[in-house]
Amino acid sequence: MSTLRMSRINRQLQREIALIIETKIKKESVKGTIITGVECTKDLEKAKVFFTALQAHKRPGILKELTEIKGVIRGLLGQTVKLRRVPALEFVIDTSEDYGAKIDKILDGLGFSSTYRNNQPQIDDDEGDYSDD
Repeated sequence: MSTLRMSRINRQLQREIALIIETKIKKESVKGTIITGVECTKDLEKAKVFFTALQAHKRPGILKELTEIKGVIRGLLGQTVKLRRVPALEFVIDTSEDYGAKIDKILDGLGFSSTYRNNQPQIDDDEGDYSDD
């Protein structure tokens, strides 16, 4: 399967799983889940579903609950997605946000302020104006 097709399938599964969790699942504890990505195997047998939550301390509990209802989510996914085979779902906590915060902390410790990293140096438009006035 081409990487372009796999990328489209991954994005579609991400959208559909997020929609299913938001609209069809009744457990309030998983409603605040943010699906950050999906990685399917080429044979569509398995899919890793990466998620995060705004409150980091709740992520392990959400993982447990998502794992308990993954069969229900897969069944609902099979009703909405037109695939020959709906992959088995494995939920994984996405730690990329935590990793980014760790890198920011290291950069701050080295003397790079967050305002310097977020703002690009401004270029004065008057400099380098070589027009004949």
